[in-house]
Amino acid sequence: MNAPIYLTAKRWPAVLALLGDPEPRLYPWGQNDDDPKVYPYATFKVVSGSPENYLSGRPDADRVGLQVDVWAETPDSARKVAEALRDAIELDCYITSWRGQERDTETKSYRVSFDCGWMVRR
Repeated sequence: MNAPIYLTAKRWPAVLALLGDPEPRLYPWGQNDDDPKVYPYATFKVVSGSPENYLSGRPDADRVGLQVDVWAETPDSARKVAEALRDAIELDCYITSWRGQERDTETKSYRVSFDCGWMVRR
């Protein structure tokens, strides 16, 4: 049910260099409640999942799908953070889709979004 994206990303030097060290600005529940916001940052949230069901007993793993959103003040910064996160996690999960890029009309921040799928052992 809970993919280890934060702990996995935290071990990657490029993520720490871009999102902060020792605690990267990588926020769960799809929200950054910091005020004021410090850019760049990333959010993640569970968007799908299911237990690895068996006929003969309790599941021993869960499939978890996350949406990851990177927010930055420039397009280049958003891309660099997304690439660093991708590189940090893709040996432990699958990147399942690139959701695109956009600029938020209210905050004027740039966003790069992607989904990843984890198999989480219980």
